[in-house]
Amino acid sequence: MARVSLNEARLAEHVDRLGHEHPPIDLDSVDYAVRRPDLFNARYGHVLDYMARVELEVDRNVLELTTLLPDPPEIDRRFYAEVWQPQETRHGLILDQLQVHLGRPAAVADLTSVGIKMKLLGALAHLDAFQDVCRMLYYLTGMATERSAVVAYNLLHEGVVELGEEAVARTVIAPIKRQEPGHYAFYQLSARGLWAQLAGWQRWMVRRMRHFSFAPVGANDEAQRADFGDLMHSLGIDGRSDDFAEQISRVERELLWAHRRGLTVPPYVAKAFREAVELSEVRLAS
Repeated sequence: MARVSLNEARLAEHVDRLGHEHPPIDLDSVDYAVRRPDLFNARYGHVLDYMARVELEVDRNVLELTTLLPDPPEIDRRFYAEVWQPQETRHGLILDQLQVHLGRPAAVADLTSVGIKMKLLGALAHLDAFQDVCRMLYYLTGMATERSAVVAYNLLHEGVVELGEEAVARTVIAPIKRQEPGHYAFYQLSARGLWAQLAGWQRWMVRRMRHFSFAPVGANDEAQRADFGDLMHSLGIDGRSDDFAEQISRVERELLWAHRRGLTVPPYVAKAFREAVELSEVRLAS
């Protein structure tokens, strides 16, 4: 019990610090000046569109969470409602405004739909033991999503600096990428704490459900998986998708698959990223 209380205290302190030190980015601080818009658009326009859509769809993600977790711990609700959602939606607005500034159409984001599978899981989650399974899946998804964001924003920042677009690098990408690691840390702390409390059957169910449900962030259908493959290509990680998969699933492998010695990447993670690259290549060739 002392260990759980300590973890809860660490989470509360972390969420308080995130809210205090990283308020949503001030829109007046952003400089959208681009020296070579045609080159910027050709190289990173679709990356901005993908990232803007994913960040804006956090509003829908919160609807899904309230369905999936009917009675979440208060610290979870505080994190996603008071810290994560305000920060991420602001990221989306800024990225979307940047792509509009480049002459691109605004992102088309799904902000309201909640699928039937999510509603079914939410109905089952009224059972406390099953809600813990759903919470664990939420933390795992959060870790993969935020680790993907950390890697992607770091690579995007490097690329934008190389293009000489200092204003965008300094006032758009850098402030966004500074906020993502704190989100990842929340999910990691939460996942480690909850995994230690799960019964054997709950751990088995998490492994099975994760195997069937994993997808790259924002890739909800075949076209979006191809879009994610395009993003990987633009950021230079399409040729090393297994390395990328290992980076984002390190803690997941450690928690869920510690009993499988020699497993460097969960197979479903590596497969998902390889398929995204393949779908992108097939679409490009057609």
